[in-house]
Amino acid sequence: MLLEVENLRHAYGDQEVVRGLRFSLARGAIGCLLGPSGCGKTTVLRCIAGFEAVQEGEIRLAGRVVSGAGVMVPPERRRIGMVFQDYALFPHLSVAANIAFGLHASPQAERAVRVRELAALVGLAAALDKYPHEISGGQQQRVALARALAPRPELLLLDEPFSNLDVDLRERLSLEVRDIIKASGATAVLVTHDQQEAFAMADEIGVLHDGRIQQWDSPYNLYHRPANRFVADFVGQGVFLPAKALNGQQLQIELGVLQGDTQGMENLEVLLRPDDVVHDDAAPTQAEVVHKAFRGAEILYTLRLTSGRKVLALVPSHHNHALGEKIGIRLDVDHVVAFRPEN
Repeated sequence: MLLEVENLRHAYGDQEVVRGLRFSLARGAIGCLLGPSGCGKTTVLRCIAGFEAVQEGEIRLAGRVVSGAGVMVPPERRRIGMVFQDYALFPHLSVAANIAFGLHASPQAERAVRVRELAALVGLAAALDKYPHEISGGQQQRVALARALAPRPELLLLDEPFSNLDVDLRERLSLEVRDIIKASGATAVLVTHDQQEAFAMADEIGVLHDGRIQQWDSPYNLYHRPANRFVADFVGQGVFLPAKALNGQQLQIELGVLQGDTQGMENLEVLLRPDDVVHDDAAPTQAEVVHKAFRGAEILYTLRLTSGRKVLALVPSHHNHALGEKIGIRLDVDHVVAFRPEN
């Protein structure tokens, strides 16, 4: 493992923001700390970078302790690159000079080669003589990334790197940045509150809540196999329907019977994602359209069941139904996710 975080604790005065946090990341992987504002994710990033001392626990980089009991390796000796939320480019320096900023100890010819190499990697070879104010926000973000990668860091840290960009550019750039990081061979940790960014960029994601990682897993498993109710609620969209255990392997919900482990409990709530509910004109079960969100190729319908409870369904957009219309639906559930009802 390149990065190992063990039993990390950090507090600001009496306010404990990180408690007993642990995860590890293999060399060449992209990890993400995902969570709502105030959950401690940026604090973890600052501890890894060496900007904050840890009160308990240990951080190891390539097997070497960089933070721990009696150990605090300064940031400049950790071989870590950082991409900040506001990019922090130097306005008086050209794109080329910004990229070369961390290479001052290298010979000039070597610096020039590295700058050209990175400019080509991030698609800015034609913009090397321009200044930050002369290029777009997306290009500025790529300059910041190239600058962070220039000294060939062991680890790259990205703190909400797309938050200043509009939604369309954010989605496109997150995929581009993933490709750039992979092409460079870097290992990276991203911090974000946006799950679409996390899904687009990361190989592994840790969902943070109340200073702890609730689940560290692949994007697929976080969506389809959430470890607890917080992860199920936070990742993706969905609704919970009450369920009654018929036996050890079957659950009865309003829309039918599902095959799944009842966890030894009689009453549960089952999570239904929009892709679990299929629009089918031939289905005997009907639901009323109460809301619709057009998404181009698809429409996200909010549907009211006979009981008054609501479910979501993602439907190809050529099925354009009016509010108040009743449509046929059926279940297509691959992964049954059930939890105890909330009090």
